[in-house]
Amino acid sequence: MERSNVICQLQSRDGVDLGPKLDLPFDVTPTQLQALVNDMLQSEEPLPYAFYLDGKEVVGELGQFLHDMERSVEETLKIVYQPQAIFRVRPVTRCSGSMKGHSEAVLSVQFSPNGKELASGSGDRTVRFWDLNMQLPKHEGTGHTGWVLCVAWSPDAQWVASGSMDCCIRLWDPKTGNTVSSPMKGHSKWVSVIAWEPAHLCLPSRRFVSGSKDGRLKIWDAVTRRCTVSLSGHQMAVTCLKWGGDGLIYSSSRDCQISIWDSEEGKLVRQLRGHGHWVNTMALSTEYALRTGAFDQTGTCPKAVEASKEKALERYNSARDGKPERLVSGSDDFTLLLWVPMVEKRPTARMTGHMQLVNQVQFSPDGRWIISASFDKSVKLWDGMNGTFITTLVGHVGPVYQVAWSADSRLFVSASKDSTLKVWELRSRKLMEDLPGHADEVFSVDWSPDGTKVASGGKDRIVKVWHN
Repeated sequence: MERSNVICQLQSRDGVDLGPKLDLPFDVTPTQLQALVNDMLQSEEPLPYAFYLDGKEVVGELGQFLHDMERSVEETLKIVYQPQAIFRVRPVTRCSGSMKGHSEAVLSVQFSPNGKELASGSGDRTVRFWDLNMQLPKHEGTGHTGWVLCVAWSPDAQWVASGSMDCCIRLWDPKTGNTVSSPMKGHSKWVSVIAWEPAHLCLPSRRFVSGSKDGRLKIWDAVTRRCTVSLSGHQMAVTCLKWGGDGLIYSSSRDCQISIWDSEEGKLVRQLRGHGHWVNTMALSTEYALRTGAFDQTGTCPKAVEASKEKALERYNSARDGKPERLVSGSDDFTLLLWVPMVEKRPTARMTGHMQLVNQVQFSPDGRWIISASFDKSVKLWDGMNGTFITTLVGHVGPVYQVAWSADSRLFVSASKDSTLKVWELRSRKLMEDLPGHADEVFSVDWSPDGTKVASGGKDRIVKVWHN
Protein backbone atom coordinates (compact mmCIF):
# COMPACT_ATOMS: atom_id res chain seq x y z
CA MET A 1 0.00 0.00 0.00
CA GLU A 2 1.51 3.28 -1.11
CA ARG A 3 1.95 5.76 1.74
CA SER A 4 1.55 9.48 1.13
CA ASN A 5 -0.05 12.54 2.63
CA VAL A 6 -3.74 13.32 2.15
CA ILE A 7 -5.42 16.72 1.80
CA CYS A 8 -8.28 17.09 4.26
CA GLN A 9 -10.82 19.75 5.23
CA LEU A 10 -12.18 19.49 8.76
CA GLN A 11 -15.86 20.45 9.05
CA SER A 12 -18.39 20.73 11.86
CA ARG A 13 -21.58 18.69 11.54
CA ASP A 14 -23.25 21.88 10.25
CA GLY A 15 -20.85 21.98 7.29
CA VAL A 16 -18.75 24.90 8.62
CA ASP A 17 -15.07 24.59 7.69
CA LEU A 18 -12.57 24.57 10.55
CA GLY A 19 -9.51 26.46 9.36
CA PRO A 20 -7.77 25.92 6.01
CA LYS A 21 -7.23 22.63 4.20
CA LEU A 22 -4.66 20.43 5.91
CA ASP A 23 -1.92 18.22 4.49
CA LEU A 24 -2.13 15.26 6.90
CA PRO A 25 0.16 12.24 7.12
CA PHE A 26 -1.17 8.90 5.96
CA ASP A 27 -0.89 7.37 9.44
CA VAL A 28 -2.76 10.09 11.38
CA THR A 29 -5.12 8.61 14.00
CA PRO A 30 -8.43 9.84 15.49
CA THR A 31 -6.58 10.62 18.74
CA GLN A 32 -4.20 12.92 16.88
CA LEU A 33 -7.10 14.50 14.95
CA GLN A 34 -8.85 15.08 18.27
CA ALA A 35 -5.82 16.94 19.67
CA LEU A 36 -5.64 18.97 16.43
CA VAL A 37 -9.32 20.00 16.59
CA ASN A 38 -9.07 21.00 20.26
CA ASP A 39 -6.00 23.08 19.43
CA MET A 40 -7.68 24.76 16.44
CA LEU A 41 -10.82 25.49 18.47
CA GLN A 42 -8.63 26.74 21.34
CA SER A 43 -10.66 24.67 23.82
CA GLU A 44 -10.00 25.48 27.46
CA GLU A 45 -10.81 21.86 28.35
CA PRO A 46 -10.08 19.27 25.64
CA LEU A 47 -13.21 17.47 24.44
CA PRO A 48 -13.45 13.99 22.91
CA TYR A 49 -14.39 13.94 19.22
CA ALA A 50 -15.39 11.33 16.68
CA PHE A 51 -14.55 11.80 12.99
CA TYR A 52 -16.67 10.81 10.00
CA LEU A 53 -16.00 10.47 6.30
CA ASP A 54 -19.02 9.87 4.06
CA GLY A 55 -21.05 9.00 7.17
CA LYS A 56 -18.62 6.32 8.37
CA GLU A 57 -16.60 6.79 11.54
CA VAL A 58 -12.83 6.94 11.06
CA VAL A 59 -11.29 4.12 13.10
CA GLY A 60 -7.54 3.49 13.26
CA GLU A 61 -5.08 5.12 10.88
CA LEU A 62 -6.69 7.36 8.26
CA GLY A 63 -4.72 5.81 5.39
CA GLN A 64 -5.79 2.28 6.23
CA PHE A 65 -9.37 3.46 6.67
CA LEU A 66 -9.30 5.04 3.18
CA HIS A 67 -7.79 1.90 1.74
CA ASP A 68 -10.53 -0.26 3.29
CA MET A 69 -13.16 2.11 1.88
CA GLU A 70 -11.43 2.07 -1.50
CA ARG A 71 -11.55 5.86 -1.35
CA SER A 72 -9.44 7.98 -3.69
CA VAL A 73 -6.96 10.42 -2.14
CA GLU A 74 -6.75 12.49 -5.32
CA GLU A 75 -9.41 14.90 -4.02
CA THR A 76 -9.84 16.88 -0.82
CA LEU A 77 -11.43 14.73 1.88
CA LYS A 78 -14.14 16.37 3.97
CA ILE A 79 -13.83 14.97 7.49
CA VAL A 80 -16.69 15.85 9.86
CA TYR A 81 -15.83 16.19 13.56
CA GLN A 82 -18.54 15.43 16.11
CA PRO A 83 -18.19 16.18 19.86
CA GLN A 84 -18.76 13.16 22.10
CA ALA A 85 -19.96 12.86 25.69
CA ILE A 86 -17.14 13.46 28.18
CA PHE A 87 -18.36 10.54 30.31
CA ARG A 88 -18.57 6.98 29.00
CA VAL A 89 -21.33 4.46 29.70
CA ARG A 90 -20.31 0.82 30.00
CA PRO A 91 -22.52 -1.78 28.30
CA VAL A 92 -24.81 -3.77 30.57
CA THR A 93 -23.77 -7.42 30.59
CA ARG A 94 -25.74 -9.23 33.31
CA CYS A 95 -29.08 -9.34 35.06
CA SER A 96 -28.49 -8.10 38.60
CA GLY A 97 -32.07 -8.54 39.77
CA SER A 98 -35.37 -10.12 38.80
CA MET A 99 -38.00 -8.24 40.76
CA LYS A 100 -41.29 -10.04 41.31
CA GLY A 101 -44.47 -8.34 42.40
CA HIS A 102 -46.71 -7.77 39.41
CA SER A 103 -49.31 -10.48 38.82
CA GLU A 104 -49.89 -9.63 35.14
CA ALA A 105 -47.73 -8.48 32.22
CA VAL A 106 -45.51 -5.43 32.78
CA LEU A 107 -46.53 -2.88 30.13
CA SER A 108 -44.36 0.12 31.02
CA VAL A 109 -41.09 0.74 32.88
CA GLN A 110 -39.46 4.14 33.33
CA PHE A 111 -36.54 5.46 35.35
CA SER A 112 -36.82 8.77 37.16
CA PRO A 113 -34.97 11.74 35.58
CA ASN A 114 -32.12 11.35 38.06
CA GLY A 115 -31.83 7.61 37.35
CA LYS A 116 -32.21 6.68 41.00
CA GLU A 117 -35.79 5.41 41.04
CA LEU A 118 -37.90 3.12 38.87
CA ALA A 119 -41.66 2.90 38.28
CA SER A 120 -43.62 0.28 36.37
CA GLY A 121 -47.20 -0.14 35.20
CA SER A 122 -48.92 -3.47 34.67
CA GLY A 123 -51.98 -5.33 33.50
CA ASP A 124 -52.61 -6.15 37.18
CA ARG A 125 -53.96 -2.55 37.56
CA THR A 126 -51.08 -1.40 39.82
CA VAL A 127 -48.18 1.02 39.62
CA ARG A 128 -45.10 -0.23 41.45
CA PHE A 129 -42.05 1.62 42.71
CA TRP A 130 -38.85 -0.37 43.14
CA ASP A 131 -35.88 -0.15 45.50
CA LEU A 132 -32.94 -0.23 43.07
CA ASN A 133 -30.35 -0.77 45.82
CA MET A 134 -32.02 -3.80 47.41
CA GLN A 135 -33.77 -4.69 44.12
CA LEU A 136 -37.04 -5.34 45.88
CA PRO A 137 -40.56 -3.89 45.66
CA LYS A 138 -40.70 -0.57 47.49
CA HIS A 139 -44.30 0.64 47.10
CA GLU A 140 -47.42 -0.70 45.42
CA GLY A 141 -49.81 1.91 44.03
CA THR A 142 -53.37 0.64 43.87
CA GLY A 143 -56.51 2.39 42.67
CA HIS A 144 -56.76 1.85 38.94
CA THR A 145 -59.51 -0.53 37.85
CA GLY A 146 -58.02 -1.29 34.43
CA TRP A 147 -54.63 -2.11 32.91
CA VAL A 148 -52.01 0.59 33.56
CA LEU A 149 -50.84 1.46 30.05
CA CYS A 150 -48.25 4.17 30.80
CA VAL A 151 -46.26 5.74 33.61
CA ALA A 152 -44.52 9.11 33.29
CA TRP A 153 -42.13 10.84 35.72
CA SER A 154 -42.20 14.62 36.06
CA PRO A 155 -38.85 16.26 35.08
CA ASP A 156 -38.20 17.22 38.73
CA ALA A 157 -38.78 13.59 39.88
CA GLN A 158 -41.50 14.66 42.34
CA TRP A 159 -44.53 13.09 40.64
CA VAL A 160 -45.47 10.04 38.63
CA ALA A 161 -48.59 10.12 36.47
CA SER A 162 -50.21 6.93 35.21
CA GLY A 163 -52.81 6.32 32.51
CA SER A 164 -55.11 3.35 32.44
CA MET A 165 -57.78 1.45 30.54
CA ASP A 166 -60.21 2.67 33.24
CA CYS A 167 -60.16 6.05 31.36
CA CYS A 168 -58.57 7.74 34.42
CA ILE A 169 -55.25 9.31 35.33
CA ARG A 170 -53.73 9.00 38.78
CA LEU A 171 -50.92 10.99 40.36
CA TRP A 172 -48.51 9.27 42.71
CA ASP A 173 -45.97 10.39 45.28
CA PRO A 174 -42.93 8.19 44.50
CA LYS A 175 -41.60 8.62 48.05
CA THR A 176 -44.62 6.89 49.60
CA GLY A 177 -46.26 5.13 46.66
CA ASN A 178 -49.57 6.74 47.63
CA THR A 179 -51.94 8.33 45.17
CA VAL A 180 -52.13 12.04 45.88
CA SER A 181 -55.68 12.54 44.66
CA SER A 182 -58.85 10.89 43.55
CA PRO A 183 -58.72 9.69 39.92
CA MET A 184 -58.55 12.50 37.36
CA LYS A 185 -61.46 11.88 35.00
CA GLY A 186 -62.28 13.45 31.66
CA HIS A 187 -61.44 10.97 28.93
CA SER A 188 -64.18 8.68 27.64
CA LYS A 189 -61.82 5.89 26.57
CA TRP A 190 -58.53 4.50 27.84
CA VAL A 191 -55.55 6.80 28.51
CA SER A 192 -52.49 5.49 26.67
CA VAL A 193 -49.90 8.32 26.72
CA ILE A 194 -48.79 11.09 29.10
CA ALA A 195 -46.12 13.81 28.71
CA TRP A 196 -44.95 16.43 31.24
CA GLU A 197 -44.14 20.08 30.63
CA PRO A 198 -40.33 20.57 30.43
CA ALA A 199 -38.51 21.79 33.55
CA HIS A 200 -37.09 24.94 31.92
CA LEU A 201 -40.64 26.12 31.22
CA CYS A 202 -42.11 25.33 34.64
CA LEU A 203 -40.46 24.30 37.89
CA PRO A 204 -41.57 22.74 40.19
CA SER A 205 -43.30 20.54 37.61
CA ARG A 206 -47.01 21.22 37.49
CA ARG A 207 -48.61 20.54 34.11
CA PHE A 208 -48.87 17.42 31.98
CA VAL A 209 -50.84 16.36 28.93
CA SER A 210 -52.68 13.08 28.39
CA GLY A 211 -53.79 11.38 25.19
CA SER A 212 -56.57 8.84 24.83
CA LYS A 213 -58.23 6.40 22.51
CA ASP A 214 -61.10 8.92 22.38
CA GLY A 215 -58.89 11.12 20.13
CA ARG A 216 -58.66 13.95 22.67
CA LEU A 217 -55.77 15.56 24.52
CA LYS A 218 -56.19 17.10 27.96
CA ILE A 219 -53.78 19.37 29.83
CA TRP A 220 -53.90 18.86 33.61
CA ASP A 221 -52.71 20.85 36.61
CA ALA A 222 -51.03 18.46 39.03
CA VAL A 223 -51.61 20.80 41.99
CA THR A 224 -55.32 21.50 41.53
CA ARG A 225 -55.90 18.08 39.85
CA ARG A 226 -58.09 19.78 37.26
CA CYS A 227 -58.13 19.74 33.46
CA THR A 228 -57.17 23.23 32.31
CA VAL A 229 -57.36 22.77 28.53
CA SER A 230 -59.07 20.17 26.36
CA LEU A 231 -57.75 19.70 22.81
CA SER A 232 -59.84 17.99 20.16
CA GLY A 233 -58.99 17.52 16.53
CA HIS A 234 -57.86 13.94 16.03
CA GLN A 235 -60.42 11.60 14.49
CA MET A 236 -58.96 8.42 16.00
CA ALA A 237 -56.88 7.23 18.96
CA VAL A 238 -53.90 9.32 20.10
CA THR A 239 -50.79 7.12 19.99
CA CYS A 240 -47.91 9.34 21.14
CA LEU A 241 -47.33 12.71 22.85
CA LYS A 242 -44.29 14.98 23.17
CA TRP A 243 -44.13 18.32 25.02
CA GLY A 244 -41.47 20.31 23.18
CA GLY A 245 -39.03 22.79 24.62
CA ASP A 246 -40.70 25.71 22.83
CA GLY A 247 -43.96 25.09 24.70
CA LEU A 248 -45.62 23.23 21.84
CA ILE A 249 -47.31 19.85 22.22
CA TYR A 250 -46.91 17.25 19.46
CA SER A 251 -49.52 14.50 19.14
CA SER A 252 -49.70 11.57 16.73
CA SER A 253 -52.76 9.53 15.97
CA ARG A 254 -54.24 6.62 14.10
CA ASP A 255 -55.84 9.22 11.81
CA CYS A 256 -52.39 9.34 10.06
CA GLN A 257 -51.72 12.90 11.21
CA ILE A 258 -49.39 14.70 13.61
CA SER A 259 -50.87 17.78 15.25
CA ILE A 260 -48.97 20.62 16.92
CA TRP A 261 -50.72 22.54 19.69
CA ASP A 262 -50.11 25.74 21.65
CA SER A 263 -49.98 24.60 25.28
CA GLU A 264 -51.19 27.92 26.71
CA GLU A 265 -54.26 28.62 24.60
CA GLY A 266 -54.95 25.12 23.31
CA LYS A 267 -54.92 26.23 19.69
CA LEU A 268 -53.98 23.94 16.82
CA VAL A 269 -50.82 25.48 15.36
CA ARG A 270 -50.00 23.10 12.53
CA GLN A 271 -50.83 19.67 11.12
CA LEU A 272 -48.20 17.42 9.58
CA ARG A 273 -49.39 15.02 6.91
CA GLY A 274 -47.26 12.50 5.10
CA HIS A 275 -47.91 9.04 6.52
CA GLY A 276 -50.28 6.68 4.75
CA HIS A 277 -51.30 4.69 7.82
CA TRP A 278 -51.44 4.94 11.63
CA VAL A 279 -48.66 7.02 13.18
CA ASN A 280 -47.39 4.91 16.08
CA THR A 281 -44.46 6.77 17.54
CA MET A 282 -42.54 10.07 17.63
CA ALA A 283 -39.29 11.39 19.10
CA LEU A 284 -37.77 14.86 19.51
CA SER A 285 -34.09 15.64 18.94
CA THR A 286 -33.99 17.36 22.37
CA GLU A 287 -35.85 14.60 24.20
CA TYR A 288 -33.05 13.49 26.53
CA ALA A 289 -32.56 17.06 27.81
CA LEU A 290 -36.32 17.52 28.20
CA ARG A 291 -36.69 14.26 30.11
CA THR A 292 -33.84 14.88 32.55
CA GLY A 293 -34.45 18.59 33.12
CA ALA A 294 -31.85 20.03 35.50
CA PHE A 295 -30.31 16.63 36.34
CA ASP A 296 -26.88 15.93 34.85
CA GLN A 297 -25.50 12.47 34.03
CA THR A 298 -24.59 11.90 37.71
CA GLY A 299 -28.21 12.45 38.78
CA THR A 300 -27.53 15.73 40.62
CA CYS A 301 -29.08 19.16 40.15
CA PRO A 302 -28.97 22.56 41.88
CA LYS A 303 -31.08 22.74 45.04
CA ALA A 304 -32.53 26.21 44.43
CA VAL A 305 -35.57 26.24 42.13
CA GLU A 306 -34.38 29.16 39.98
CA ALA A 307 -30.90 27.66 39.64
CA SER A 308 -32.48 24.34 38.59
CA LYS A 309 -34.65 26.09 36.03
CA GLU A 310 -31.61 27.90 34.60
CA LYS A 311 -29.68 24.63 34.49
CA ALA A 312 -32.55 22.91 32.65
CA LEU A 313 -32.67 25.78 30.13
CA GLU A 314 -28.90 25.59 29.66
CA ARG A 315 -29.09 21.86 28.97
CA TYR A 316 -32.00 22.33 26.56
CA ASN A 317 -30.21 25.09 24.64
CA SER A 318 -27.12 22.90 24.44
CA ALA A 319 -29.22 20.06 22.98
CA ARG A 320 -30.79 22.43 20.44
CA ASP A 321 -27.40 23.81 19.46
CA GLY A 322 -28.97 26.97 18.06
CA LYS A 323 -31.26 25.09 15.66
CA PRO A 324 -35.00 24.28 15.78
CA GLU A 325 -36.11 20.96 17.24
CA ARG A 326 -36.35 18.05 14.86
CA LEU A 327 -39.12 15.46 15.04
CA VAL A 328 -39.09 11.91 13.71
CA SER A 329 -42.23 9.78 13.34
CA GLY A 330 -42.79 6.09 12.65
CA SER A 331 -45.87 4.48 11.16
CA ASP A 332 -47.80 1.37 10.18
CA ASP A 333 -46.92 2.34 6.59
CA PHE A 334 -43.39 0.92 7.30
CA THR A 335 -41.73 4.36 6.99
CA LEU A 336 -40.20 7.05 9.16
CA LEU A 337 -40.51 10.77 8.42
CA LEU A 338 -38.09 13.44 9.62
CA TRP A 339 -39.57 16.89 10.24
CA VAL A 340 -38.43 20.35 11.26
CA PRO A 341 -41.95 21.40 12.32
CA MET A 342 -41.22 25.06 13.04
CA VAL A 343 -39.66 25.55 9.59
CA GLU A 344 -42.05 23.76 7.25
CA LYS A 345 -45.04 21.44 7.08
CA ARG A 346 -43.44 18.96 4.71
CA PRO A 347 -41.03 16.28 5.92
CA THR A 348 -37.35 16.87 5.21
CA ALA A 349 -36.76 13.15 4.65
CA ARG A 350 -38.78 10.00 4.09
CA MET A 351 -36.89 7.06 5.56
CA THR A 352 -37.78 3.74 3.96
CA GLY A 353 -36.45 0.23 4.40
CA HIS A 354 -38.50 -1.46 7.12
CA MET A 355 -40.57 -4.35 5.84
CA GLN A 356 -43.24 -4.13 8.54
CA LEU A 357 -44.72 -1.51 10.87
CA VAL A 358 -42.46 0.74 12.94
CA ASN A 359 -43.05 0.34 16.69
CA GLN A 360 -40.75 2.97 18.16
CA VAL A 361 -38.23 5.62 17.17
CA GLN A 362 -35.64 7.28 19.41
CA PHE A 363 -33.18 10.14 18.93
CA SER A 364 -29.78 9.68 20.57
CA PRO A 365 -29.18 12.05 23.54
CA ASP A 366 -26.85 14.15 21.38
CA GLY A 367 -29.49 14.36 18.63
CA ARG A 368 -27.07 12.98 16.03
CA TRP A 369 -28.65 9.55 15.42
CA ILE A 370 -32.04 7.87 15.18
CA ILE A 371 -32.86 4.22 15.87
CA SER A 372 -36.11 2.53 14.88
CA ALA A 373 -37.67 -0.73 16.09
CA SER A 374 -39.94 -2.73 13.83
CA PHE A 375 -42.10 -5.84 13.54
CA ASP A 376 -39.70 -6.94 10.78
CA LYS A 377 -37.35 -8.16 13.60
CA SER A 378 -34.73 -5.48 12.87
CA VAL A 379 -33.38 -2.27 14.36
CA LYS A 380 -32.30 0.38 11.86
CA LEU A 381 -29.85 3.22 12.42
CA TRP A 382 -30.30 6.58 10.66
CA ASP A 383 -28.53 9.92 10.53
CA GLY A 384 -30.51 12.21 12.84
CA MET A 385 -29.59 15.36 10.93
CA ASN A 386 -30.78 14.42 7.43
CA GLY A 387 -32.48 11.02 7.74
CA THR A 388 -29.86 9.12 5.72
CA PHE A 389 -29.96 5.35 6.24
CA ILE A 390 -26.84 4.04 8.00
CA THR A 391 -27.29 0.33 8.69
CA THR A 392 -29.65 -2.49 9.68
CA LEU A 393 -28.96 -4.41 12.88
CA VAL A 394 -30.19 -7.98 12.69
CA GLY A 395 -30.18 -10.45 15.55
CA HIS A 396 -33.68 -10.68 16.98
CA VAL A 397 -35.88 -13.55 15.84
CA GLY A 398 -39.14 -11.81 16.76
CA PRO A 399 -40.67 -8.33 16.40
CA VAL A 400 -38.70 -5.58 18.16
CA TYR A 401 -40.98 -3.63 20.50
CA GLN A 402 -38.81 -0.93 22.07
CA VAL A 403 -35.34 0.63 21.97
CA ALA A 404 -33.42 2.91 24.35
CA TRP A 405 -30.14 4.87 24.17
CA SER A 406 -27.37 5.09 26.73
CA ALA A 407 -26.76 8.62 28.06
CA ASP A 408 -23.48 9.00 26.12
CA SER A 409 -25.06 8.13 22.74
CA ARG A 410 -22.54 5.31 22.19
CA LEU A 411 -24.77 2.31 22.94
CA PHE A 412 -28.42 1.32 22.61
CA VAL A 413 -30.57 -1.60 23.73
CA SER A 414 -33.52 -3.31 22.03
CA ALA A 415 -36.34 -5.42 23.50
CA SER A 416 -38.19 -8.04 21.52
CA LYS A 417 -40.98 -10.57 21.37
CA ASP A 418 -38.21 -13.21 21.27
CA SER A 419 -37.75 -12.70 25.06
CA THR A 420 -34.26 -11.16 24.78
CA LEU A 421 -32.61 -7.78 25.08
CA LYS A 422 -29.68 -6.95 22.86
CA VAL A 423 -27.07 -4.23 23.40
CA TRP A 424 -25.59 -2.66 20.26
CA GLU A 425 -22.56 -0.41 19.80
CA LEU A 426 -22.86 2.66 17.59
CA ARG A 427 -19.22 2.77 16.50
CA SER A 428 -18.91 -0.81 15.28
CA ARG A 429 -22.63 -1.10 14.48
CA LYS A 430 -22.54 -4.61 15.86
CA LEU A 431 -24.09 -6.62 18.67
CA MET A 432 -22.17 -6.19 21.93
CA GLU A 433 -24.26 -8.20 24.37
CA ASP A 434 -27.09 -10.71 24.02
CA LEU A 435 -29.20 -10.65 27.20
CA PRO A 436 -31.55 -13.62 27.59
CA GLY A 437 -33.37 -14.04 30.88
CA HIS A 438 -37.03 -13.15 30.38
CA ALA A 439 -39.36 -16.11 30.03
CA ASP A 440 -41.60 -14.42 27.47
CA GLU A 441 -42.05 -11.30 25.34
CA VAL A 442 -40.30 -8.10 26.54
CA PHE A 443 -42.72 -5.20 26.13
CA SER A 444 -40.80 -2.30 27.65
CA VAL A 445 -37.18 -1.23 28.18
CA ASP A 446 -35.48 1.88 29.55
CA TRP A 447 -31.83 2.88 30.05
CA SER A 448 -31.32 4.98 33.18
CA PRO A 449 -30.33 8.62 32.53
CA ASP A 450 -27.19 8.13 34.63
CA GLY A 451 -26.17 5.26 32.33
CA THR A 452 -25.57 2.67 35.03
CA LYS A 453 -28.49 0.29 34.45
CA VAL A 454 -31.22 -0.93 32.15
CA ALA A 455 -34.72 -1.98 33.23
CA SER A 456 -37.05 -4.25 31.27
CA GLY A 457 -40.51 -5.70 31.77
CA GLY A 458 -42.78 -7.99 29.85
CA LYS A 459 -45.24 -10.82 29.62
CA ASP A 460 -43.49 -12.93 32.30
CA ARG A 461 -44.65 -10.36 34.94
CA ILE A 462 -41.07 -9.70 36.10
CA VAL A 463 -39.13 -6.42 36.11
CA LYS A 464 -35.46 -7.09 35.45
CA VAL A 465 -32.55 -4.74 36.15
CA TRP A 466 -29.34 -5.14 34.15
CA HIS A 467 -25.88 -3.85 35.12
CA ASN A 468 -22.37 -3.94 33.69
